Amino acid sequence: MNTWKYKKSYIEAWWRPNVTRGYLFLDRPPTEEFQPWPSTSPPFRINEDIAKLKVFPKISRPVQIRIVRTIMETFRQGDKDVRWYVMADDDTVLMVDNLVEVLAKYDHTKSYYVGSNSESVKSNFDFSFDMAFGGAGYALSYPLAEALSTKLDRCIERYPYMFVSDFLLHSCLADLGVALTHDRGFHQIDLHNDISGLLSAHPQTPFLSLHHIDTIDPIFPSMDRSKSIKHLMKAAKIDQSRLLQQTICYHRQSNWSLSISWGYSAYIYENIIPRSILWRPLETFSPWKRNSRPPLYMFNTRWPSKNPCEAPRLLFFDSIEHIEGDQIVTTYVRAWPRGLPTCSFAGNHSADPITKIKVFSLASTRLEAGERDCCDIEYMDGANVTEVKYRACMKYEYWCMGGNGPTMGSSWWSGGLSKEDGLLKGLVEREINWVLR
Repeated sequence: MNTWKYKKSYIEAWWRPNVTRGYLFLDRPPTEEFQPWPSTSPPFRINEDIAKLKVFPKISRPVQIRIVRTIMETFRQGDKDVRWYVMADDDTVLMVDNLVEVLAKYDHTKSYYVGSNSESVKSNFDFSFDMAFGGAGYALSYPLAEALSTKLDRCIERYPYMFVSDFLLHSCLADLGVALTHDRGFHQIDLHNDISGLLSAHPQTPFLSLHHIDTIDPIFPSMDRSKSIKHLMKAAKIDQSRLLQQTICYHRQSNWSLSISWGYSAYIYENIIPRSILWRPLETFSPWKRNSRPPLYMFNTRWPSKNPCEAPRLLFFDSIEHIEGDQIVTTYVRAWPRGLPTCSFAGNHSADPITKIKVFSLASTRLEAGERDCCDIEYMDGANVTEVKYRACMKYEYWCMGGNGPTMGSSWWSGGLSKEDGLLKGLVEREINWVLR
């Protein structure tokens, strides 16, 4: 109850009254300021008093035991026709449509424990690389939740000294012979500061959750944390299948690369840069443990650069609308001037006039898990608006980097070495040197 007034807006951003089924578990009844309880929040339940457990005097952190027992207490609510139980912290945003789609891939009549580990190597090392971090959220199939409802207290008696609820759960499930099924769409966010680099290069999997909202910067410039989450949900309510999914396309006439994280950001590079590089998040963030030594993250990153041929111009999601002809239009607006000169290679054009990008996608076509959209760029020289049209990829199109279609438009691939290819060669060598260091 002490933190509910700070977390309430996060949960209400994704909760759908009379649609989403679930409960908010509290340590004690709501105080007077929260009465009457609003319909915009999940119905609440009060956790059982664990002081009644025989093992209570041995428990090192009672609050963590209370949290892990929420699984059992939820199951005991007796809801009908349940396939999955999804647990998450109160400072986590969940993408319900994507969760439904992802969990539908698994047989809910068997024992499944679905989640993801931390982005931080140190966090995984401290606990387990095969543990679902509870803040990001995890899903338990009905038979597994049913088994836990009868065995969890016995497990707590076995491990009363464990001081983290998700590690205790992982240990209990391992004892039952159930291993974690990894899904990279759950995001623990054991990171600090600006995570825009990570969100702009999301892995090729549906976005399921975002945790630790209060330990990172607001994800949109000029907004506070609560408004940022509500803003992201504007896109999520229209098309969760594409949310944060990265699409990369090239405008050969200007020698530009565009990287779009649908519903979040758009990056313009004044150079042709391979997808193999653009898929790697810019390291705009800092480690969870400030004095950690490499390796820091469970994924590869690339360093931000002041080189005008490598540094992107940043635009962030501004608005979304559904227009005639089955089209969804998302608009991205420049956050601030880049403050660097134009990339000086011959044939490269300045993207400085561009202050807005409009992205067109089909409302009737969901993006399948594991797939990417392809796109064409429509730009008139000197205009301040660029249009990007999403479409299905053609055969072998992932292999190419050139033009507005499936052509081998860059000598990077054909064996020649142009000036921009020389830059890319240097960029790749610098990344390799950093890895070796």
